[in-house]
Amino acid sequence: MIEESASGDEAEVGNNSAWNMDCSTVVRIKTLHISSPILAAKSPFFYKLFSNGMRESEQRHVTLRINASEEAALMELLNFMYSNTLSTSTAPGLLDVLMAADKFEVASCMRHCSRLLRNLSMTPESALLYLELPSSVLMAEAVQPLTDAAKQYLAGRYKDITKFQEEVMALPLAGIEAVLSSDDLQVASEDAVYDFVLKWARAQYPKLEERREILGTRLGRFIRFPYMTCRKLKKVLTCNDFDHDLASKAVLEALFFKAEAPHRQRSLAAEDSALTNRRFVERAYKYRPVKVVEFELPRQQCVVYLDLKREECINLFPSGRVYSQAFHLGGQGFFLSAHCNMDQQSSIHCFGLFLGMQEKGSVTFAVDYEFAARSKPTEEYISKYKGNYTFTGGKAVGYRNLFAIPWTSFVAEDSLYFINGILHLRAELTIRH
Repeated sequence: MIEESASGDEAEVGNNSAWNMDCSTVVRIKTLHISSPILAAKSPFFYKLFSNGMRESEQRHVTLRINASEEAALMELLNFMYSNTLSTSTAPGLLDVLMAADKFEVASCMRHCSRLLRNLSMTPESALLYLELPSSVLMAEAVQPLTDAAKQYLAGRYKDITKFQEEVMALPLAGIEAVLSSDDLQVASEDAVYDFVLKWARAQYPKLEERREILGTRLGRFIRFPYMTCRKLKKVLTCNDFDHDLASKAVLEALFFKAEAPHRQRSLAAEDSALTNRRFVERAYKYRPVKVVEFELPRQQCVVYLDLKREECINLFPSGRVYSQAFHLGGQGFFLSAHCNMDQQSSIHCFGLFLGMQEKGSVTFAVDYEFAARSKPTEEYISKYKGNYTFTGGKAVGYRNLFAIPWTSFVAEDSLYFINGILHLRAELTIRH
């Protein structure tokens, strides 16, 4: 490179830029005319290169040794340092320039490449490549937005892990972490997440010691144990894949969370939302979590609490439905389902709530049931519907228009039934003798 003198005249001596095909074979020498103040202003690397002893010795030569494969990227980088533009627009080309910019400490070019790569359409392969960048570059903060975009892409593409089971099972560890970190994972429940994590870990890490290490240090923190069912939490304690102390701690924390008052749970979730594992933040489960209070005497009875967010309810229009997780009464599994359906009499959309019994054999159950919802201004539970029904497996009963109002009134901003954006539903079930 020839450094420009203060007068603008070129200095006499050029800089040798040599590329190594092997570790010591010089395949080409190229002389470039550059302005050291411009390069030094953009890059700490060049600032140090030009300032180390050059003034005292009047030296006008500086030599860069790079691989032949880096030549195109370096030329692009030097051009950017002068013009703030790049001629390459392909993902591989931009990635090469980004790596060269990292090597020569040109953060502005790294950010520019990162921005351009984010605007290109991603593939699973490119997204996985971007996830690895922070561990392979010196200035990781410059590529963080690109890494975040890659995580969002993978989380969005694979949010229904059952639909892409083979692809997801083949993902590397960083890809699985990106998918599991999402709040929008479309899974039946957190139990399903736990089962999937074990299945993936057993396939990728056949050796128990390695699997325990990965589950303990990397993957376990993405399982939101507080939203798993108590039945599944019991199995965690006896699962050999997890370190026993780690499993005990996770289960204990989950049970303490379940025992907290709702306002305290919301507070913990809000505190946790800024963290990476978000273990207290509820995902958008296909089967919504419920709280259940059970009584054996004087009659077998259970009280079930189901909370739905306003956005979830709005998304049910025009014919959607959302199911609760299963709960048990008299050894039999039941569930609640909330619907947006058409009122048969008035032909308007409305909110319906139904109680169903899981299919299992030919058992019949006579049940008294009552639906209630918190309502303004008192914010107390107010009974909305009572009935009795003799259930057989797979049957459901309920009310198509629980609140006796049109859908638009139900979801309106001044609706009586959403308190701080939450619809609070309660169902009481009692076995009739």
